[in-house]
Amino acid sequence: MGDIICDDESSPAQIGNLKDELHTKIMDRTLLILDIFAARASTNEGKIQVELAQLKYRQSRLTGYGTSLSRLGGGIEKKLEMDRRLIKGRIARLNRELTEVKNHRQVAREQRKKEMLPVIAIVGYTNAGKSTLLNYLTGAEVLAENKLFATLDLT
Repeated sequence: MGDIICDDESSPAQIGNLKDELHTKIMDRTLLILDIFAARASTNEGKIQVELAQLKYRQSRLTGYGTSLSRLGGGIEKKLEMDRRLIKGRIARLNRELTEVKNHRQVAREQRKKEMLPVIAIVGYTNAGKSTLLNYLTGAEVLAENKLFATLDLT
């Protein structure tokens, strides 16, 4: 049997019960989207943002498990608390890295402003042709594929 994807948000208990019963990987919509983002992010900033989102998602899942398992105590609680601390520490490091990336981007933005370079924004739904339009107008050679979330990073 292949992976199962639930077209809804699932609680940690629901995912755990399905996994135990069906002996396969169970994913909900959020996890699927985060996995797609992780596979497609190419810039440092994009990768940091995706990892932050994944960690925050995992952290919320650990909180749910911790509440339901709190009366068991012992090794499970110690492991959950250790996992929470590791995730919290990684989130703090990634937030510092993201701040550095944003500061660097602000410096570049100020430089473009001094040079009076025009700034253009193309917005629209996923897979609507924004990258294709950008490539046609500018010759930018941005990845343009017929799939959801093919382009995540700014150009």
